[in-house]
Amino acid sequence: MKKANKAMRRKGGAITIDEVAAHAGVSPMTVSRVINGHAGVRQANRERVMRSVDELGYRPNLAASALATAQHTCIALIYTNPSSSYLRELLVGALRGSTRAAAQLVISTWDELDTKGRRAAARQLANSVAGVILPPPLCESRTIVEEFSQAGVPVVSIASGHFSDSISCVRIDDHRASHDMVSHLIAHGHTRIGYIKGDPNQTASAHRWQGYRDALAEAGIAYDDKLVQPGYFTYRSGLEAAERLLAMRNPPTAVFASNDDMAAAVVSVAHRRGLDVPGDLSVVGFDDTSASTMVWPELTTIHQPVAAMADAAIDILLREIRRVPSAARVIVNHVLPHQLVARSSVGNTADPKQKRKQTS
Repeated sequence: MKKANKAMRRKGGAITIDEVAAHAGVSPMTVSRVINGHAGVRQANRERVMRSVDELGYRPNLAASALATAQHTCIALIYTNPSSSYLRELLVGALRGSTRAAAQLVISTWDELDTKGRRAAARQLANSVAGVILPPPLCESRTIVEEFSQAGVPVVSIASGHFSDSISCVRIDDHRASHDMVSHLIAHGHTRIGYIKGDPNQTASAHRWQGYRDALAEAGIAYDDKLVQPGYFTYRSGLEAAERLLAMRNPPTAVFASNDDMAAAVVSVAHRRGLDVPGDLSVVGFDDTSASTMVWPELTTIHQPVAAMADAAIDILLREIRRVPSAARVIVNHVLPHQLVARSSVGNTADPKQKRKQTS
């Protein structure tokens, strides 16, 4: 075995990390993690790498290793989110954070992959990156998170609707934000408020819906299931939901869509029906993406600091990647403040009881 090992050496040259990886049957990234003392490498792989290091006589270049650790940490951001405006904010923050930390950022889209394909992609990606950022809806997938965790790759989720005790997350309080928006509409005299839900596979959608219900209850307004329509955070689903709401015999005086893309669709349907926004119908959204200012009138919305969330996620992930093995692992639940941004899409309404008398 030793003769074969010696044969691997290049004449007059030192053993490389790629040669150690080939000898140990692991990826160069795994060898780098072991050599640099990173946590999260399977014990069996760690032992194989150390045996290969010993048998091959590998001597790491400490100066180059330090430079690689500081400047060439590779992080992946994986997305399947259908909202292009949300994605733009996400990329701005991730690029800002990775540039500041001198880390390499890999962008990967899994839109066309089924569950089996995503698991395979996760296993492949785990061999080439030091950490992963998961925005919704992927951050809700226990299967994907487990694939990376089992490979020893740290994960930070963005905008998950709940705090997990297994991975760090950066989020806002979706329930409180939704509650604030409904209270804003109630303060303008609205009591018949339509609501368009978000993707049912995302826990943030459930929290926003519950915030809507709780705000109504606190104001003494009865919950009406007919005023709630399904949505999927897409413009198309917003169009369909708005058509159903505005075709009602007694339609809402305001519609709260749980993201800006769907709210923009509501404005479009209102205009097509000859309704004035906000004179006849108030419309509000959520996220404060570019979509909220690309319609007329500009949308009142909840500012979710998506770019800042992605930036913070990069910082949290890098701290975990560069954590010394002897330090305890810390799971971070970082909640950023939201803000209600009042623009031009909300108007006051007359007493709805008086309005019904006039139309009856």
